[in-house]
Amino acid sequence: MGRSHFNISQGHELRLEYDYYRDKCPDAEKIVRSKMAQLYSQDKQVPANLLRLFFHDCFIMGCDASVFLDDSNGNESHPIERQAIPSQTLKGFDKINLIKEELEEACPGMVSCADALALATRDGILLHSNVCAMKEQAGGPYYPVFTGRRDSIKSYFQEATAEIPGPDDDLNKILHLFSLRGFSPRETVSLIGAHNIGKISCQFIRNRLYDFLGTGQPDPTMSDDFLVEMRVLCGDGNQTSLHGSPAPASAPAPMRSSGMRESTLGMNYYQRLSTSISSGAGFDAHYYQNLLRGRGLLHADQQLMAEEKTAKLVWAYASDCGTAYRTDFARVMLKMSNLGVLSGSQGQGSSYPGNHLMTVLYIATCIMLYRGTIAINFQRIRIFW
Repeated sequence: MGRSHFNISQGHELRLEYDYYRDKCPDAEKIVRSKMAQLYSQDKQVPANLLRLFFHDCFIMGCDASVFLDDSNGNESHPIERQAIPSQTLKGFDKINLIKEELEEACPGMVSCADALALATRDGILLHSNVCAMKEQAGGPYYPVFTGRRDSIKSYFQEATAEIPGPDDDLNKILHLFSLRGFSPRETVSLIGAHNIGKISCQFIRNRLYDFLGTGQPDPTMSDDFLVEMRVLCGDGNQTSLHGSPAPASAPAPMRSSGMRESTLGMNYYQRLSTSISSGAGFDAHYYQNLLRGRGLLHADQQLMAEEKTAKLVWAYASDCGTAYRTDFARVMLKMSNLGVLSGSQGQGSSYPGNHLMTVLYIATCIMLYRGTIAINFQRIRIFW
């Protein structure tokens, strides 16, 4: 099977609703919100982990929970998305497991994995702290989540291998991959701003410091002082994990992983680097401000400054405390959350599609009966072999 080609079909009617579970499971969204608050109180990395997991799910054939599958169409010998190199360090599966456990206890077989992940991601963003003093920006930006998604029965290993943007990609490739999903350059720059939060391991940037693209040399776009600073923290073989981005820069949960497992070690990156850049680790302007200073952690981050069409967007998002960015990020998250969703009789209803999930819940499946009162038109991703 060769590389997939995507076509965005305009006007495809997808049956999603706001508050879809109001009759089937009226407390569903409240349960997700409450459990996310508990999980966040125990581990502040949960929002970033789920945001990255959600991105990987939606970016490959749509928001259908295919990233959770342990087989494809029942074929256990078929490679699955989580085995693809870009997805091998994804985290958060266990957190969705815990959320689904409570949903199943309240409403057996009602809420799909795809909806649970979409709701949990949004609620995690809302919970994440923001360094701005503005009261109305105490957490991340809000956006509505339409529900009624069904879960995929097929996993897309080859697509996950080829289509997830990589940390060393250039701007043209990044924009191309996002455009295949219907994202404009502005939406792309906004969505990559999700690197505001999370934790990154040195393994994801070490090649940039010592052997960029196999040249045996560092990334030539890095300034000498930044290169020295990063090498102090990420020496050859150092497995330290970095929180956020330089002085406190972005917090990329990098879009593309390597085959290595993430180190469990971590540190507050902004406390170890130069204090010349204001600290921050939330949904504000610090990620873009660091790009203006040439201090993006990933080559792909700094590539947003490579051309005027994206650099001017970086300047715009860096110009305030994140107000413009937060507005655009909310809009693009709403758009991404509806990419290629399955609904009606497509896919399967509530499921626990991974053997890593609790066995008793894994077998708790049922058909979701569709109840539609609001038809929302969203773009649908189709694949042609």
